[in-house]
Formats: sequence, C-alpha cells, structure tokens
Amino acid sequence: MGVQKDRVKFNVGGRVMETTATTLANAGRNSMFGAMFDENWSLKSNKENERFIDRNPECFAVLLDLLRTGELCIPPNIPEKLLYREALYYGLLDHVRAAKWGQFDGNRLRLSRSLQGQAPGDGTAIRAGPDGGCCVAHGSMVHVYDWMLDEHPSLSLDYQRVNDVGWADSDSVVIGVSERRGRGDGGMGLFSSHTGELRYKFQVCHENQAKSYTAGALSFSSDYKIFSSCKGRSNEYGVGVWDQVTGKQIDFFYEPLGWSLGDADKLQWLEGSNCLLVATMFPRKDNCYISLLDFREKKMVWCWSDMGAPLAVDEKRVRDAIAMEDNNSICVVNEFEDLGFMDLRSSAATSIRWSSRSRLMKGKMPEEPCYPKLALHGGQLFSSMNDCISVFCGPEWVLTSRLRRSYGGSICDFSIGGDRLFALHSEENVVDIWETPSPPIT
Repeated sequence: MGVQKDRVKFNVGGRVMETTATTLANAGRNSMFGAMFDENWSLKSNKENERFIDRNPECFAVLLDLLRTGELCIPPNIPEKLLYREALYYGLLDHVRAAKWGQFDGNRLRLSRSLQGQAPGDGTAIRAGPDGGCCVAHGSMVHVYDWMLDEHPSLSLDYQRVNDVGWADSDSVVIGVSERRGRGDGGMGLFSSHTGELRYKFQVCHENQAKSYTAGALSFSSDYKIFSSCKGRSNEYGVGVWDQVTGKQIDFFYEPLGWSLGDADKLQWLEGSNCLLVATMFPRKDNCYISLLDFREKKMVWCWSDMGAPLAVDEKRVRDAIAMEDNNSICVVNEFEDLGFMDLRSSAATSIRWSSRSRLMKGKMPEEPCYPKLALHGGQLFSSMNDCISVFCGPEWVLTSRLRRSYGGSICDFSIGGDRLFALHSEENVVDIWETPSPPIT
C-alpha cells in the first residue's frame, strides 16, 4: 500500500473533520472508507470540497483516531454500544475488537466479566464464535451472545435435548439434538445466530429413505462441510457429512462392527491431513475408541482403544482427546488431569505415554466433578479440571499458568475463539469471559 499524502475533508453530522488518505487506507478494503480508493489504493476523485456523512460526529472522531494510532480511547460521554454501532456502519468492528483486547495468549489472560444465565439446570456445552461471541447449550435451548455479550433470540430444534452446538460461520449456528421416540423428531438444524431463524434441517438418508436420528458431536471444515456423529434406529450409526451451503447430505461413514462412531463425544476436522478425528470416551461407553477417518478412501487410517486394558488402571480412562497435527500426535487426558500422548505416524497406537504431573489430585475430587476437557490454540494446550483451566506450552508441554475464579463451581466446558476464552461452570449457570489485555502504550 503506497503512502498517501492527499488530505480528505469530512462533514459528519455538521462537524467538519480533516484527515489523510493514508489514515483512511488503514481501515482496509472491506470498510466504507476502502470504497473510496481504486485498485491501486489511490484516492478516487470527488467533485465536492467535503464528503458529507449523516452520522454521529463524536463517534466518528474516536474511530478516526483509532485509524491514526491503532489505539481505542473512548471518552466517558460516549456509550460503548453507540460506538460499536457506528463502527459496524463504517465496517470497522474488527479494528475496534483488535484494539479493545490484545492477541490471545493463555499466559496473559485476565477475567473480563461473567454472565449469569437464566436457563434451568446444568449447561451442556459452550462454543466461542469467530467474532468474539458465544453460544451456550442448556437442556433443549441454546442461548446466543454477540461479541458485546448482548443476548440474541434463543434457539431450539423441536425442544429436544441438545447434544452439541457449533458455529458454521459468524452468522450461523448448528444444533445437534436427540431423537424423540415415536415422534421422528431430532437430528440437526442450522440457524441464523442473529434472528434465530431455522434455515436448514439436515436429513440422514439410508437406502434412499430419510431416517430420523440423534445428532451428537459436531465439527466443521473450511470448505463448508458439516460433520456429525449419528445414531438411527436401523443402520444409521456412524458419521454424516452435509454441505453447509445447500443443506444436503453428501457422505456417510458407517460404523464398523466392534467399533464406536455414532456415540462419539468429540469430532475434530484436521485440515492438514484431510481427516476427521472421532473420539468416544468413558463413561459414554465402557471403553474408549479414538480413530481418524479418511472420507476420500472410506477407511479408518488410525485407531486406538483401551479394550482389554485393566479396569483398575485409572490412567486408561480417557476423558477427552485432541489431535495436534504439528506434533504428529494425539493428546488425551484422564480424570486426574494427567496428559497422555499417542503417535499418529503409525496406523495404530499400542500405548499412551502418560505424564504424572497431577498425581496429587487423587483423593481430592469434588463431590460432583466435571470431566476434563482439552483445547489447542496458537501452539498452547489447555486443560480444564474442576474449577480451573491449566495452560501448557513448549515442546514438552510444561504447565505455565492456571486460570481460576472462586464462583460458579466446576468447569463443565470451555471454548476458545475470537481472541477470547469462555468457561461454562456447572453451578449457578455462570459463564466466564477471559481476555488478553491490550499491550501498553509506548
């Protein structure tokens, strides 16, 4: 982008302000100001002496200063939501978000605020949105929040129990629910995250007939595919694949005899290997099954199970799993937050290499523990345990920090996205929002 020296004059709501094309170019091509430049980032000619915009002048001045300095300073007389609304109009919301909190770093996270939900009962899942919002599943309902943490219309699919929820993109949320016996309801639906409108209800077809089914764990790929574990009444056990754009089923991987796919707790799409991680963990099943599916070849290219392992060995009770493509390994965690690793470079793993860092946790479990969950983000590994989240870094995954607060009870789920970490507590229906502080002004 070339340096611009042209001065530009605006009349915003009757107040005249002047800036340079260089400052306006910082807004980017997708902003309202980006439309003022040609393909070579030269300012388009304008016959008028000044450009009139019928918007709030105080907010415009703040946003203009943001483009000049990269720093967001909101005067006390300007409500934040008013500024966000104006930033949305100019196409500058991403700039505001980037200035409001820093780039995500698990070792620098600070508790920003907490949400007290209204849904009855324990939470099922929480998923961070790509733009800093989140959605929370409770029972048969999903509560959606934007990045300002304002709640949007709640979502429900036939008021059936929600098993998983996920963001297909910043405007769409997918819900997987249980089948209702004798009714044929259940399955999976895609909703507008803004209005709550049901856009698609995804079908499973077996032998050219639509079948009712229970949709379990969800995952998404960058080429607009949606994956879900499925359980039907006939032979519809396995993992289905749908086109997000058309809503049509495009593939189905049937569950092999003696294995578990349809009951999966977790799906994870691996962009590098073009495979899907499918993990079914204890206590959903008596044994744990972890596999990588290649839909192109219609085969299981990697697998591991604890079948045959001594039941008294706690370390074999895998509670969660996550694939780490950069390390050619799968990380698992047990109920004592011991981490284990398996090599992906062989077609099947024979054993888990366990760490022993958390043996002191034994005998100190709460009365109603929440099973550990894992997440990987920006080269950092995260593991929840009771009321805290541990952060691990480096090639040996050294424990570097812990996130904990004293209210809300154990963490039943957490999710990272939009440069935020969201933690859902099992008691009091509390959601914590953790953010990395903005870098200091130098």
